[in-house]
Amino acid sequence: MKKDTHEAAHIGNVLTGLIGGLRPEAEEGMLGIWQVWDRAAGDEVARNARPAAFKGSILLVHVTSPAWIHHLQFSKPELIARLNTELGQPLVSEIKFKVGSF
Repeated sequence: MKKDTHEAAHIGNVLTGLIGGLRPEAEEGMLGIWQVWDRAAGDEVARNARPAAFKGSILLVHVTSPAWIHHLQFSKPELIARLNTELGQPLVSEIKFKVGSF
């Protein structure tokens, strides 16, 4: 039997290689968000919510259920602050939550 030699890679690193220079400023922001998401959001939120798109300073986050949308609406200001702190600059001014797959 052949042994699988592939190693797991962080999604941010994969995306960096795939999108290159398509929309550098927007893509760079999204890559940064992917790289810091788990730390900024925390384990429980990261299991139930994932960044999906970034336009201007608005981040769209897909969540697993309407209950998570409700929960995250209350902690949105803190999440925005933690993201911007992790990113080292104020890239995110608003987060919109939507039930979606990830």
